Amino acid sequence: MRVTYRRRAATVVLLTTVSFALFGCGLIGGEDEAEKPGRAPAEEATAKSRERVQAYLDAVAAKDVAAGRSQLCAVLHEAFDEAATGPNGDFADHFDVPRTEITDIRSGPAGQEVSTSIAVTAGGKKLTRKLLFTVTRDGVDWCISDERPGGNTPAPTPTP
Repeated sequence: MRVTYRRRAATVVLLTTVSFALFGCGLIGGEDEAEKPGRAPAEEATAKSRERVQAYLDAVAAKDVAAGRSQLCAVLHEAFDEAATGPNGDFADHFDVPRTEITDIRSGPAGQEVSTSIAVTAGGKKLTRKLLFTVTRDGVDWCISDERPGGNTPAPTPTP
């Protein structure tokens, strides 16, 4: 009876030690993307949102429809294809976009909300329009899931 008890105890100790060693080496239950050192989840969300929207704004200014489409989530591609180069689309030929600016990024109910200010010239008229983009994580990547008029008031910058 004593031999069986010692074997069980030794087996439990061995399995516990091995599982802790494998867990500590990262072979079991490794870190996910948000836990990697050097970037907090909020920082990653802000950075990826800024990258996606800036790439879209650059594509609008350059009239590069394919580059703009690639920044959008797949569910928006069909609607984008129908409207992007239409008379009021972001890539319409009669619009010129001399200046774009990201004015605010913050968390929202559906993802990161990125407020922008876009200078547009059309037919000799100069206008500035505000657009609010929503950027979400789609699997392992980030994409623009919504674009609508408006935006958030920029958050005040902290004074030292």
